Amino acid sequence: MRAAYQYRLRLTKTQESEIETWLDMLRCQYNYLLADRFKWYEQNRCSINSCPLVCHLPDLRNNPDYFSQKKTLPQLKKDRPWYSVVQSQVLQDCVKRVDLAFKRFLKGDSNGKKSGRPRFKGKNRYKSFTFPSLGKNPISGNVLTLPKFGKVKMIYHRPIPEGFKIKTATITRKADGYYVTLSIQDDSVPDIIPVDSAVNPVGIDMGLKSFLIKSDGSEVPIPQYYRKAQKRLKKIQKAVSRSKKGSNNRRKAVSKLGKAHKKVADTRKDFHFKTAKILLNNHDLVAHEKLNIKGLARTKMAKSIFDAGWGQFLSILSNKAVRVAWPTAINAGLQTVAVNPRNTSQNCSNCGVKVPKKLKDRIHSCPHCGYAEDRDVNAAKNILKLAVGHPVGSKAYRVTEAIAGVGKKPTLNLQGQCRSMSLTLPVGCASQF
Repeated sequence: MRAAYQYRLRLTKTQESEIETWLDMLRCQYNYLLADRFKWYEQNRCSINSCPLVCHLPDLRNNPDYFSQKKTLPQLKKDRPWYSVVQSQVLQDCVKRVDLAFKRFLKGDSNGKKSGRPRFKGKNRYKSFTFPSLGKNPISGNVLTLPKFGKVKMIYHRPIPEGFKIKTATITRKADGYYVTLSIQDDSVPDIIPVDSAVNPVGIDMGLKSFLIKSDGSEVPIPQYYRKAQKRLKKIQKAVSRSKKGSNNRRKAVSKLGKAHKKVADTRKDFHFKTAKILLNNHDLVAHEKLNIKGLARTKMAKSIFDAGWGQFLSILSNKAVRVAWPTAINAGLQTVAVNPRNTSQNCSNCGVKVPKKLKDRIHSCPHCGYAEDRDVNAAKNILKLAVGHPVGSKAYRVTEAIAGVGKKPTLNLQGQCRSMSLTLPVGCASQF
């Protein structure tokens, strides 16, 4: 199991200056290696698909991959001695970042989705560097020991759980200071609770009227942190726009704006963690919709959807359910199930008949069975039934109804009906009717 713990650093002026020096040198090296990749890409490809029989072909370069660029680092420290202050593995991680960005540009990620053309990092655009390995016991009290950098103080607000080893450390510059993110690992594997063995499952329906509504009828109100801070953010943004570029006043205004945006993001993330904790403490299985958030963000409700932060919440919920959960349920092995959201708001959770309704219709009223319920509660119940393996749909209900013999007598030909019920008819069965 892997988890990430983040702590705020308490650095001296000298340490802050040293971190900024490292970031600037790594930024320059990142841009140099990326430019070398682009140079190879332009020289070793042709814009036309045919050429004369006799033509001149220039000498082609080998592809500058991760290993070939990593071999240039010793020569880099000889040509530019000031790079010797940067730890060797930190420089190797910079090469790895270039390799990952360029591969996603050409080949795409594991799903085959390509990223855009990598951009060169401008000033203050390279904000973090990673130590891929640390010492055996890097933390002593509230002091963290980093290779070749030294000891730094941090706000050690929560200890590393027993059995976990610190694998990597990433120093990040944010709007309000410097942070370290420790990646920790535990080799033990939690026992996952099977879906069939869930004692207290729940289905949740994400929304904008309420943040989520559970299948038992309870709901969590939506906080709308960005909407509430929008007026203040607009005022600070106006001060940034009016200040002169390159001036100290603009730098101060940009810093103030960054802190204001970070406060909104932090309060939203804290709300997500607390909501996930309540769900996982009270339920052993949480079913939710598999939302296409990028598609929903192209609609008129984009600002409200981003303000709710559904993607971040579902990611926190799924990660914390299986991995290190809470002090009362470490290695709980709980489970979250994502289901297809198709027709979960339209189908009746009681009988399965599809009841078309518009977005403004907030009450589900089934004309077939008379079941009436809040639209979101009905959807949450459908999500829970899909997660535990119960079919929810008008087709499934019609088959059940036909087998039970409920409703009007069918007027279909019996040959087709027998086929749908997987029965075998003797020869000439259909002709007898």
